[in-house]
Amino acid sequence: PGPSAPAATGAAAAKPDGPASATPLARKIAEDHGVSLAGVSGTGPGGRIREQDVLAYIQAHPNGAAPAAGATRSGGTGAPTAPGAGPNRAVTRERMSPLRQRIAARLVEAQRTAAMLTTFNECDMTNVMALRKRHKETFEKIHGVGLGFMSFFVKACVSALARVPNVNAQIGTNDKGEPEIIRHHYMDIAVAVGTPKGLVVPVVRNCESLSFAGIEAAIRDLATRAREGKLGLDEMQGGTFTISNGGVYGSMMSTPILNPPQSGILGMHNIVRRPVEDPASPGSGAVTVRPMMYLALSYDHRIVDGEGAVTFLKHVKECIEDPERLLLDV
Repeated sequence: PGPSAPAATGAAAAKPDGPASATPLARKIAEDHGVSLAGVSGTGPGGRIREQDVLAYIQAHPNGAAPAAGATRSGGTGAPTAPGAGPNRAVTRERMSPLRQRIAARLVEAQRTAAMLTTFNECDMTNVMALRKRHKETFEKIHGVGLGFMSFFVKACVSALARVPNVNAQIGTNDKGEPEIIRHHYMDIAVAVGTPKGLVVPVVRNCESLSFAGIEAAIRDLATRAREGKLGLDEMQGGTFTISNGGVYGSMMSTPILNPPQSGILGMHNIVRRPVEDPASPGSGAVTVRPMMYLALSYDHRIVDGEGAVTFLKHVKECIEDPERLLLDV
């Protein structure tokens, strides 16, 4: 009896379908696909190999699984069986980049520390689009930079921040660790820029003193260097307000997340022609088709109340719908 036990074990090891600790279905799949169960890790009780373990192994080795001992194709040629065309259940892992780690940490910080709320409005882009169309060629010839919509929104936000200064402020702590309101008497507006490595928010300094051309030139310079990975850390810090344009990706509506410790962020969205009441005949019920954009303002309710947030966003809307207000500062 003693010598017979090893012989039985050797017979089992010589089986083409591998270890005994596998389900019959797992053995059948392994045999059909030429897989040696010796290389498959079991996830069943006691390490027993199940059918999903074999399928996962096959998918993880798309260029061909290791053939089982003695396993052949149906023609008996001795060649390994090609992998089956089952569902892909492969999993890969990659290290999170430092930039993505920083973005994740700041987003979680905003959710955890701020009493964040979002208010919405919509604006008719007809007049600002017409103004841009009339002057964009001359503007570019004179200033050497294109005239985009972002400069209009930066100007509109500068005007709105002057009227609702709490949106331009932030909550901090004094030397005793007590909460205090920090008011900025300048407007450093961060503009979200998409790069191959993720979203960054370089800051356009002192927007209140910049012309349309100055804003467009600053944004173009920052965006170009951001995509080339040439921005300095100081150029992405210290903003007092942020503008994010999800419309360039086709977003119709969103609730932007605050960029801490800021108290406000404006979300722009795509421009869609849709029916609205004719602004030339208010109250008439007459309908016309206009290029419309949804706007969203997320704000920290600890420092900005609802009235201030709505007032801010309504003023941005009015400036975009009647861009002459930006020239007259009204």
